[in-house]
Amino acid sequence: MTAAVMRGWIAKRVLIVLFLFLLIALLSSIMVPLQCATDSLVRRGFIEDKLTKKTYAYDQNIPLIFVGGMPRSGTTLMRAMLDAHSMVRCGEETRVIPRLLALRQMWLKSDKEVRRLNSAGVTNDVIDPAFAAFILEVIVRHGEPADRFCNKDPFTMKSAGYLSELFPNAKFLFMVRDGRATVHSIITRKITITGFRLDSYRECMEKWNSAMELMFSQCRQVGPDRCMLVYYEQLVLHPKVWMERIAGFLQLPWEEAMLHHEALVGKPGGIALSNVERSSDQVIKPINIDALGKWVGVIPQDVVDSMATLAPMLQRLGYDPYSNSANYGTPDGMVINNTNSIHAQSDLWLEKGKSVVAPDSEAGKMLVELAAKDAAVVEKDERGVAAAVGGDT
Repeated sequence: MTAAVMRGWIAKRVLIVLFLFLLIALLSSIMVPLQCATDSLVRRGFIEDKLTKKTYAYDQNIPLIFVGGMPRSGTTLMRAMLDAHSMVRCGEETRVIPRLLALRQMWLKSDKEVRRLNSAGVTNDVIDPAFAAFILEVIVRHGEPADRFCNKDPFTMKSAGYLSELFPNAKFLFMVRDGRATVHSIITRKITITGFRLDSYRECMEKWNSAMELMFSQCRQVGPDRCMLVYYEQLVLHPKVWMERIAGFLQLPWEEAMLHHEALVGKPGGIALSNVERSSDQVIKPINIDALGKWVGVIPQDVVDSMATLAPMLQRLGYDPYSNSANYGTPDGMVINNTNSIHAQSDLWLEKGKSVVAPDSEAGKMLVELAAKDAAVVEKDERGVAAAVGGDT
């Protein structure tokens, strides 16, 4: 074979190899989107920021953030601190998402209902994409667009396992608070929850225990890589330490604004609050320790005496059911300063609280009543912030 023929042969082989590489690249560019479409439960959607004109794409594979737990356990504070991050938008409770998930749980409890659905062709292959599409559209479109979308409907944590299947890259923050403080807050703030009798600490503690047992098991099912327990008391006492952990868990760059959420309430691109949610008047304030020990000395003695058997989840979550104090630790200096400042300007904060709740609503009336009680307690408290940590407020 002459040199010229050899060069021609090599050139042909090179062209063939290049053609094959180009063909593979072309097929890959076609097949990858097809594969993504096959794996996707819902079609990709787009939403545009009206101010910046930036377009955000979303489907069930985006890294959603779910904040859940018992009502009155710090879920609103958590979502407000996340909302202070420039990349995150949580927004107000949707209320419809937990109701939809509860409907699914209801029919799953009935074998007869499941058989009826299956016989009608309404199988999981039909239901799951529909649920995923509905939940995703509500989360994305009920507020402003953002790089990271977040949902705070407390009882979604009861369905964390199912949500983790619908949204494989979602992460969950499970807010945990001393059940005695949670129940006291539910009763004094008149929070309506199905099954909770607001005239019975005993029954409310039992209901709290059942709900927390379910949500804790759901969080464990999801696994520690995707579900993080956040203790309300520790978040309030040591906000920087805990928000750094949370930001790392959610793979968010650190932003100092998360420690000063109150500065962004009601601001354009900041934090939107509902005027009918019972927590709105509290999260307008900087992080403080006023709520930690309000339950001490209020719960009936017979309930206190049987607390360990009424609510075994207290001990399982690390709380002492036999203690009747609120010693959760020593607050950081910033938190002490915030708390003292709030006490010194109590009238100002009362007026700010009134401005974020509907004036004629139950929330508005309750705010005035609770503010009067709090003012009386603070006035009697000669020992300042340290006593609040010790459970005297």
